[in-house]
This record gives sequence, C-alpha cells and structure tokens, in this order.
Amino acid sequence: MRKQSADGSQDSVLNQTSSLECINVLGVRISAVNLKSATGFIQKAIEDGRKEYVCVRDAHGVVRCQDDPELRSIHNRAFLVTPDGMPLVWALKRAGHAESDRVYGPDLMLSVFDAGSSKGLRHFLYGATAETLEQLQARLLAKFPQARIVGSYAPPFRKLSTREETEIADQLNRSGADIIWVGLSSPKQELWMAHMRDRLEASMLIGVGAAFDFHAGLKRQAPRFIQRSGFEWAFRLLCEPRRLWRRYAVVVPTFISLTAFQRLGLRKFPIEDAVFGSSAPKAAAVKV
Repeated sequence: MRKQSADGSQDSVLNQTSSLECINVLGVRISAVNLKSATGFIQKAIEDGRKEYVCVRDAHGVVRCQDDPELRSIHNRAFLVTPDGMPLVWALKRAGHAESDRVYGPDLMLSVFDAGSSKGLRHFLYGATAETLEQLQARLLAKFPQARIVGSYAPPFRKLSTREETEIADQLNRSGADIIWVGLSSPKQELWMAHMRDRLEASMLIGVGAAFDFHAGLKRQAPRFIQRSGFEWAFRLLCEPRRLWRRYAVVVPTFISLTAFQRLGLRKFPIEDAVFGSSAPKAAAVKV
C-alpha cells in the first residue's frame, strides 16, 4: 500500500491510536468495522483498561459536522466512529473495505451486552426518562439474564450545573461500570461523552441515541430490509414528518452533493486532528 498525506480523499486512513483503519468522509473518520469486529474492538479496549468513547454515526451527523468544528473534532478523537447508515457502509466498501458493514446503534448495544454477559461486564444506562430506563433495564435483563446492569440515571432536560456534573460523575464512578451507555439525542450525547470522558472511570462510553427507546419498546424500528436499502430516513420521515422533514430536506441533498465533490476531487475535506487541542496523532492516508 502506498502512503499519502491526509487530504480530503475517501482513501483508507490508519488511526494510529487504535490501529484501526478508517476512511475520510467529508473530514470525519468513519471506522472500517462491522458489528462483530466493532464488538471485539470494544471488548479488547475494556480488557486493556483503556478509557475511550464510541460515536455511532449516520449521514446526518456527518453533514452536521461540516458547520461544527468542535463536533467534528470530537468524532475524530473517538475510539470508533461506526457506520450507522448505508451511505457510509457503501463509502467504506468503495474504499476497499469489503468486510465493513452497518453498525447500527441498537444492534451494537445488544451485541456488546451478549458478548459481555459471560465476561461479567458492568453496564450503566445514562439518558432518557426514568420510565424509559425502567422498561429498558427490564427488557435487557429478560434477554440477557446474566447481564450486570449496575445503575441508571435520567438526567434533566437542561444544561447541568457544575455541581450536578460532579455529583453525576461521582455516581457513575461509584457504580464500577465498565461501559456507560449514553442515550441522549445527537449531538448532545457526543458533546457529553467528550466533556465527561476524563472525569469518568468507566472504560467505554458509547452513544447509542434512540436505542434506549427502541429496546424499551417505545419506538418502532424500520424493518430490516428498509434499513439495508439506504432509505431508512424515508421511513423515519413518514413516522415523524413534522419533526424530521426540515432535517432530511437539507441532509439528503447536502450529503449527496458534498460526497460527489469529494470523490471527484473538486473539494478537499482534511481531517483536522489539531482542532480544539486533540491529542490524537496525525493520520496517514493509505491508498488501497
């Protein structure tokens, strides 16, 4: 493989922090993983005692990163940025990562719970409402009786005070959790994980958004064939037209046009590791 500088191409790039390959999609690192490998990387990081966070990303989040350098930097410092959306999977496959596949947040949560049951991994559920958390915990324990859920917390729907942040960090640390599952809306959950990462003892923070509502039985997931088609956004739009129509009216054409510019070399989208003091090493782009 021939190394190149990290520019705006969709070539494979090597994330030297974790020895994980990823590609550059509009200046955001997308990890070359599938559900099995992502689960394995997370387990290994926990076994090694690392302190990391995982972003589960779709095209909407990548587009949002274009106008938010802090959010883009948060993604580029993550241990994994999993391809939660078929357009990102297709980009990975075009770059030569044939084994890459969708790592959907709700699926990742179940996969890690399943794999961690025999290892005694301790889970904490952070986000949503108290009622949602109660139903979520009951359903997870029904599915994984050996799972160790060591606590849950429903934060208020407002900005936390400094005192509240300290109290929550203490509660999370006292729980002894290995994984904190963060079920907030995006980008709130990504901002929270990056902000709290250095204050928490848990090895892994994983933002899974609506997975809490799905697994609690409060929201309907798209049928699997729609998820695989790349038109899950249309299913969600039909389910919540008033809330989502503005989002998709912007996201879909923006993502298509910007990725076309990137592939044709008409616009560069460099990965800017230095933004906001990131300590991540510079990535080297690798032609495959």
